[in-house]
This record gives sequence, structure tokens and C-alpha cells, in this order.
Amino acid sequence: MTRTPGGTIPVLLDVDTGIDDSLALLLACASPEVDLVAVTCAGGNVDARQVAVNTRAVLELAGRPDVEVALGRETPLVRPLVTTPETHGPRGIGYAELPAPVTALSARHGADVIVEEARARPGALTVVCVAPLTNLAVAVLREPDLPRLVGRLVIMGGSFRSPGNTAPTTEWNASVDPEAAKVVYAAFGAPDVVAAREAAGLPPRPVALGLDVTERAKLLPAHLERLAARAGCAPDGTRQDGTVNPVVRYLADALRFYMEFHGRYDGFYGAFIHDPFALAVALDSSLVRTEAVAVDVELGGTLTTGETVADWRRSWGRPPNVDVGAAADAETFFERFVDRVGSLAASRG
Repeated sequence: MTRTPGGTIPVLLDVDTGIDDSLALLLACASPEVDLVAVTCAGGNVDARQVAVNTRAVLELAGRPDVEVALGRETPLVRPLVTTPETHGPRGIGYAELPAPVTALSARHGADVIVEEARARPGALTVVCVAPLTNLAVAVLREPDLPRLVGRLVIMGGSFRSPGNTAPTTEWNASVDPEAAKVVYAAFGAPDVVAAREAAGLPPRPVALGLDVTERAKLLPAHLERLAARAGCAPDGTRQDGTVNPVVRYLADALRFYMEFHGRYDGFYGAFIHDPFALAVALDSSLVRTEAVAVDVELGGTLTTGETVADWRRSWGRPPNVDVGAAADAETFFERFVDRVGSLAASRG
């Protein structure tokens, strides 16, 4: 992983904010090694313009109004956009209320931000995609050399050896824009790209974190209690003097909606926080064990459109194009998440 001379890691986040996306944003702001270069917005959990509103509001909550936020493509490459208000609420942040953001959107298109920031720091930029891969696909179609310019690519998406969460075999991000996922996996995992990246000392393949590992990051009320204690308040954000910690109150209200959703559909009162786990892995690869495998995306299945098909038995005879997450250290992840975001909350109180 490439760090700047100051010891930080340049990170670009691509989001569809989303409750767990907002937690990834907070974790990025709370991580001292992160140089948050920009955030690009795609449609997914909610429409892209609401994503841009949520993203700027969360960054302002975290004290980072300086981070560039760019609106990308508002619809998938081919299909109409499908959103998920039942999972994240009608505005994407559950029961939470945030002030309208005061910072302006970037004048740049999200795909151009990805291309231009990768060109500005070849081999150094870590791109973390926790949304449908629409923006990254547009970026690579505009700049075919992008896979050689990005330092590291971590994707939250897919379901490789586990059931799906959208259909029996499909994960949400991949199902929203499967054509984009196919473009990205083909471009970043092409044999000549893998060879060139390996020769340059870069991670040869993108890392894909499917539900196989991200559902190990199961946040429970006890985690939120520990985080609130770290911030010096009750789990609802209330302090002993009657004032409110705004970050913890946001987390409590957003996560309450998310936990109720999982209680209805997944049989536990808690929440899978896929997206902050993906960011954490981008910062520390030891949090996962990966396996190199050939992956493709189903586009025309009657029951399986959007399935990320992994050739575990090497039936295709293709070289591996993706490093797929196979095992996760969720305990260490939660220790860091609680400490870092709790510390951020304390500082913002």
C-alpha cells in the first residue's frame, strides 16, 4: 500500500450513502492514516442526488466540509435505478435528521474525479467502492489506462460462496448495476493489467469483499454502547449535563432503523455494516484472507441476474482476475471502529 511522504494513504470513496456508507465516511474521517482525497456519489440505496446531500451532511457532521464531493452518473449503465428505502429509509439515513449541507457539490463529474485523481498520483490512490460500480465503470470507459493508474481497488459487492441479500444468489450493489460490475472486473482483472501491476509492485488484482465476509461485521447494540461510552455519553447521545453528542445521536437514530430492518428480515437485532469494513480492509489488508479466482457477472439469468460467479473449480480455465474475501477478522475491525469513531464523536461533541 502506497503512503504519501507524510505517511497517509490517499483514499477516494465511491458511495451511495446509505446508512453503512455513512459509517464508512465517519470511519474515514476518524482514521489518521487516511488522506480523504474525494468522495464520488452514485445512485443505489437512494437516488444519486440524495446520496450527494447525505454525503455532504455526514462529512460536515464529522468536521470535514473541505472534502470534495462529486455527483456521478445518476442511473445504472443499462437498467433503470432501483433503490431500497425499506433498508435505509426514504432519505437513506434511517430515522436520523441532519442539517442540510452548506458545502457545494464539486463542479467535476464523479467519473472524471476518479480518473483525474488517479492520474495525479499514479500507483498511489486507493479507491474504495461501496456503491454499485457505475461510476468506476464510466471512469474506466473514459480512461482505459485507469486500471494501471489506481494503486489499490477494494470493492464491497458480490456474493461468492454465500446466499445473496437481494435475490437468492445476488448481492445489492452488484444487482443494481451488473453491467458496470462486469466492465470493472474485466478491465481491472485483464491478464495484461494484472501482469503490469505485478511488475510495478502494485496489488495485481482488485479485492472484492462479498457478503461472505462483510456479514461477519455484525454490529450489535453492545458495540454502539461501547462507542458511546468512548465518546462520553449514553447510547442515544445524551450526556450527563443534558446536552447531546451529535455524532452518537446520528448513529443511534440511523442504526435503529437499520437494526429494525435486520430484525425483520435476518432474525437478529443489529446491522451488517458492510461498507466501513471494506474501508478498514483497504487500510489494513490483514483483516481479511483472500483467494485469487476468476469472477464474472451474470447479465441475462432468469433468476440470477447480477450474480457474481466465481470459478472455484477452475472450470473455465481463465486466470484469476479478482482476490475474493474468504475470511474476516471482525473482532479487530470492531475494536478499531469503536475506538476511532468513538474518538471522533468525542472530538465533535
